[in-house]
Amino acid sequence: MSRDGLLPEAFSRVHPKYHTPHVITIITGIAVSLFAALFPVGILADISNSGTLFAFVMVAVGVLILRRTQPDRPRAFRTPMAMIVCPLAIAGCLLLFVNLSVKALTVFAVWAVIGLVVYFAYARSRSHLGKA
Repeated sequence: MSRDGLLPEAFSRVHPKYHTPHVITIITGIAVSLFAALFPVGILADISNSGTLFAFVMVAVGVLILRRTQPDRPRAFRTPMAMIVCPLAIAGCLLLFVNLSVKALTVFAVWAVIGLVVYFAYARSRSHLGKA
């Protein structure tokens, strides 16, 4: 994301010996360690599930949109029976999503708002995507 300009460039620094993004790996490790130390694993699992289910819904919606708007676009993978599979995936993920705990849904909503604020305040104007 930092290579695309959505986060500060410092986050995409690659370690000279191991060729891994070490700065963001360390930051993520510290954040995950703090959350693991402070919250019960059940709540963390629900919060992780909320984000994952939302991402799956967005992918299924994206596949449907691209099938309709760009039918001839070259694809790296195929989705068989997309007009059946994608709506079923959306429905299944939404069913699981709405059955998560209120606490998990609240945390998801707060993180989503924070993400939107970061995007519109910082990342949107710095993104390399769509700029030729």
